Amino acid sequence: MGNPQIVSIGTAIPPYTLQQEEIKEFVAALFQTKMAHLERLLPVFENGLIKVRHLSRPLAWYQEVHSFAEANKTYEETALALAEEASAKVIEQAGIRADEIGMVIYISSTGIATPTMDAKIIQRLGLSPHTARVPIWGLGCAGGVAGLARASELVQMLHGKAVLLIAVELCSLTFQRNDYSKANLVGTSLFGDGAAAALIAVNGGGPTVCGSYSTLFPATEDIMGWDVTESGLKVRFSRDIPSIVRKYLPELTGKACDKWDIDINSIQHYVVHPGGVKVLNAYADSLRLSDDKLDHAYKVLASYGNMSSVSVLFVLNSFLASTPPTGEYGLMLALGPGFSAEQVLFRW
Repeated sequence: MGNPQIVSIGTAIPPYTLQQEEIKEFVAALFQTKMAHLERLLPVFENGLIKVRHLSRPLAWYQEVHSFAEANKTYEETALALAEEASAKVIEQAGIRADEIGMVIYISSTGIATPTMDAKIIQRLGLSPHTARVPIWGLGCAGGVAGLARASELVQMLHGKAVLLIAVELCSLTFQRNDYSKANLVGTSLFGDGAAAALIAVNGGGPTVCGSYSTLFPATEDIMGWDVTESGLKVRFSRDIPSIVRKYLPELTGKACDKWDIDINSIQHYVVHPGGVKVLNAYADSLRLSDDKLDHAYKVLASYGNMSSVSVLFVLNSFLASTPPTGEYGLMLALGPGFSAEQVLFRW
């Protein structure tokens, strides 16, 4: 049995590109008569170090109230287009035939569909009708790392065929027009839309996935997730996330390295989910990382915002594009609902 490797990565973004200042002005106008002390909260738009985000609809769309059904229909249409674009890129880059793909894993937490989106994607891409399907919903920001871990495990059972991993998140479509909470404001300052795909094959060339490590924190369901309301998916996250990272991440990473039988000091590269500036600072503090170790995460955050499960694949793509292979270990890391942590060890 060979080693699972990340052969190629493709990305896609929706058509509406907005400067962070534009979104701030829009939110200020929308919330100015409804939210107390708004002026004290608006600096979150600058403090997050985000410059640009990409949204599925123009700003005027978000000014109106939309039902869950309407927003979800928009999700289905846009997600399919972005998933097809990212997947076509990754297949072309890999130089692989459609009949060489044996499984599609679809990751998302910002919209729902039955049949799941992977059924439509398989047909759009002209893949075999016998392609195995693994839709995964609800992992949030941890989904990209968890999806890569599952793809690397499952590809070894496909007798030489590859796994197409797709992550699509349209976070902006979950915006709650009449929610004047601080959580909604913070989410509006942070989240963006995008898609990414990765092709994983045994001995396919590219970074080798060496292992994974999943952690579920007990009794922490209130830390991060969705509250399902009549108007859709309402964001829920705690301000305690950075402190949780600082408290638990060193031990978690140490346990992962023990499982992988490596010294933590042998990890030279860090590909982390850019959940926000405070979370990135907590990563750096808890793992004692120099600023340059998280450069790619900061760049993705500045140029796209937090795209939930998609972001870490953008970071990996940026890292691979500028880092020549030297055989060193790298760690992929993300946190998500549960509350949970996902880690993947790779070698590049």
